[in-house]
Amino acid sequence: MGDPSTEYLSLVDSLTEHDRRYYVDANPTISDVEYDRLMRQLRELEQAHPDWVVAWSPTKRVGHVPVSDFPKVTRPVAMLSLDNTYGQEDLREFHDRVIKGLDGDHVTYSIEPKIDGFGIELTYRQGLLALAATRGDGRIGEDVTANVRTVHGVALRLREPADIVVRGEIYMTKAEFAAINAERASAGEELFKNPRNTAAGTIKQMDPREVAKRPMRTILYEVVDGERYARGHLESLDYIKKLGLPVSPHNASAGDWDALIACVQAWESKRDALPYEVDGLVIKVDDFGQRAALGTTSKFPRWAIAYKFPARQVTTVLRDLELNIGRTGVVTPVAILDPVDVSGTTVSRASVHNWDQVARLGLGKGDRVLIEKAGEIIPQILGVTEKGPGPAFAPPTECPFCKAALVREEGRVALVCPNRIGCPAQMLGAIEFFASRHQMNIDGLGEKVVVQLVESGLVKDVADLFDLTSLQLRGLERFGELSANNLVAAIAAAKQAATFSKLLSSLGITNVGSVLARPIAQRYGRLSALRAASEAKHSDELVAELCEIEGIGETIARAVDRFLREPHVIAVLDKLKQRGIDPAEPVSAVAEGPLTGKTLVVTGTLTAPRTDIQKRIEAAGGKVAGSVSKKTTYLVAGADTGKAKLEAAQKHGVTVIDEVELEKLLGG
Repeated sequence: MGDPSTEYLSLVDSLTEHDRRYYVDANPTISDVEYDRLMRQLRELEQAHPDWVVAWSPTKRVGHVPVSDFPKVTRPVAMLSLDNTYGQEDLREFHDRVIKGLDGDHVTYSIEPKIDGFGIELTYRQGLLALAATRGDGRIGEDVTANVRTVHGVALRLREPADIVVRGEIYMTKAEFAAINAERASAGEELFKNPRNTAAGTIKQMDPREVAKRPMRTILYEVVDGERYARGHLESLDYIKKLGLPVSPHNASAGDWDALIACVQAWESKRDALPYEVDGLVIKVDDFGQRAALGTTSKFPRWAIAYKFPARQVTTVLRDLELNIGRTGVVTPVAILDPVDVSGTTVSRASVHNWDQVARLGLGKGDRVLIEKAGEIIPQILGVTEKGPGPAFAPPTECPFCKAALVREEGRVALVCPNRIGCPAQMLGAIEFFASRHQMNIDGLGEKVVVQLVESGLVKDVADLFDLTSLQLRGLERFGELSANNLVAAIAAAKQAATFSKLLSSLGITNVGSVLARPIAQRYGRLSALRAASEAKHSDELVAELCEIEGIGETIARAVDRFLREPHVIAVLDKLKQRGIDPAEPVSAVAEGPLTGKTLVVTGTLTAPRTDIQKRIEAAGGKVAGSVSKKTTYLVAGADTGKAKLEAAQKHGVTVIDEVELEKLLGG
């Protein structure tokens, strides 16, 4: 390999600097024509001397070979979420908690615009981009390095050979997003909804060459282990800016409460002037030593908070209420609205939750209603601003799909369609749930395909899925030979991979998910054995037997008993058995570890999926139960833990721990 030409390396450095000035500083110093001339010159040199090409060349941003999968990346320092606050009163409470946690010491805050983008973590080794990983669940992300290399503003080489990890947001400007949609409109293609979703979807594409076609940028907001490089957060951002990395030019600091609130108030009037979408401010304690003193909860740092701007509120006309019915039969009213833009997305539907809410709001056909996106995400109706000419909406009395009389079950607000076997809406929901990723995991069996299968009469219940043939599927719209063969193969694979616990949780028994299905499956071994117990015993006997299983209380036991005795359920279970769907529950060896002999209940919002946490507990020798009892050793309580579980823990003298304490237990 020859030595790289001095001219070539000089040209690489020159173009890299022009990229930084254009995409990071927004202050280009040469024309587009001159930039293109230099880029052509670089490509010609690389074609003539391929042994000169360096990994950080600007030509490397075009993307190369598509990837087949994104490898998982486990990071040593988790990307925690931020707690949200929506008003100055809540912000004051945060400030008071910080001052109290620091024993009254003076604190300086950083204030940064919260870009509505896609979170990313960049790792540099010896100054070269080595890894780009998505946020994922905070601890485990995906390696999207090939795609992120195409993003302008992401330096491929730093100005110094530093080893450093930084975090930020990948985003699109409003103008660039509008230009993409203009092109799609002229081509007759469906328009993208908003810049954030477009950026996120682009980064997760499998072909870097397609990613390179989209105009995306990045702004970095955090240096992992920043105390290695500076005394405070803003100083660490200044350091990475000197390395050639992009940081927000709008970052500010506040040395007391008055300065903080003045900065926040100023932002609420100027956020629309930014070239990209922001949905709030991120307020952080600047000093790294003070951050360490404040610490974190299992989910949030105590030294930072996201101040969300007030939700955008608009008015529009309510045209009708549509009735949605899911697999459990609950009837949900959905408002059909005149389309209106709210925070960059077009809103034409909004859930009203239940009919008591419809009555409280006094909704009628043709009313002008005030809507907002709660947390800038979920559209909701706040009230009526002007009554329309139409009558008030009355609660329905019959199911719009099967005409069965609706009922209001004891202790529930919702209206329910009781016709579980004959209601097509419930059937669709049940089949979708059965096939979904965390249940039987039948690849390719999404909502649109399920609708086709049911409307064609090929599938009347979940058991019929296992009778489908490629020839039958090829008679449906959008099904060719390949797609038909793939779906039949996916159904066969799901049948082969099924366990009793997976099948049990897929059947949709009230409150029986994957956690509670496992001890039931381990107790009976197969669905046929559980059914035999149901047939041999009356309800009280079976309920008592189920209650002997660790983690199963009377409420769950009675739900299982009722389910097994419903005539239409019996018919479906018979069909499943006839088709050979009666998988055994594998007998797994009990792991030995620091949690051997201990039973844990996991609840609330955690930094990792609950199934992952369950696996880690079991690998450490522990058992996971679904409800708190006198046999429970620990209740692992994440954010938003329900009052009932906390009260049960207090009643039975169960120790309540958070995720940090669980980590200590798992580590012995």
